Amino acid sequence: MRLFVGIDLPAVVDDHLALVAGGIPGARWLEAEQLHVTLRFIGEVDGGTKRQLEDALGSVSHPPFELGVVGVGTFPPRGKARTLWAGLEPSEPLRALAAKVEHAVVSAGLPPEPRKFAPHVTLARLRDSPQAKVIAFLQHHALLRTTTFEVDELLLYSSVLSPRGAKYRVEHGFKLRG
Repeated sequence: MRLFVGIDLPAVVDDHLALVAGGIPGARWLEAEQLHVTLRFIGEVDGGTKRQLEDALGSVSHPPFELGVVGVGTFPPRGKARTLWAGLEPSEPLRALAAKVEHAVVSAGLPPEPRKFAPHVTLARLRDSPQAKVIAFLQHHALLRTTTFEVDELLLYSSVLSPRGAKYRVEHGFKLRG
């Protein structure tokens, strides 16, 4: 089972982000209900490891907090873009939560994440998209901003890959408290 830990977005934010989708040939846009913030990609695990993860994530103590989506960008930031994303307001509570999730994942026996946490919402995967169209999209949506929303739950998602892209399913939810 392929897993990751994330935060769901409320429908009003999903709908706002869905309105910006389009205008880039070769872009595979995520469906609104699939949009989320990934706190930690885990990858393939067996059932026993999944249960250990659920136990570890269930022990995360963190208070709910407000978050907002702001701006757009690409990965990698230079060269041929492969991923188009919406950014998040700078948030110490979000960074602290991501660090606690990382600690929980490592305590469940998985290796630490070597990459620095880069909070974002993936909007589209880009394949042979004209650079000029990507740049035009980034310029047009540079001031993107959604309403803020309360983050009050961590979600353990599974991801099933298909030719039409990954489909995400919530495996377990963990209410934030603390």
